[in-house]
Amino acid sequence: QVQLVESGGGLVQAGGSLRLSCALSGTFLSINAMGWYRQAPENQRELVAIIITRVGRTNYGDSVKGRFTISRDNAKNTVYLQMNMLKPEDTAVYYCYADTRLSRDNWGQGTQVTVSS
Repeated sequence: QVQLVESGGGLVQAGGSLRLSCALSGTFLSINAMGWYRQAPENQRELVAIIITRVGRTNYGDSVKGRFTISRDNAKNTVYLQMNMLKPEDTAVYYCYADTRLSRDNWGQGTQVTVSS
């Protein structure tokens, strides 16, 4: 009943910036958490950033702290990921994630981010 649609992925040079968007739609009542994970080839999926609404906390993966910023637009049920100072090791498929009151562990289809050296 919940759909996540990502946008904003693409190719960028090292040191550049990119902003991802993820729009949540469907029936969910309220959002418990919403954020981003990523997975590079041969790597496990890892946390990038997530907003835990219940406790008012924002968590970032260690590798992106200080470079990425997660934000949300509550009126649009949309979460954003501003990625600055991108590195080649940031290259991955980025997946939007949402945990809602009515539907747990929802995933988007993923958007490719490629950072050239």
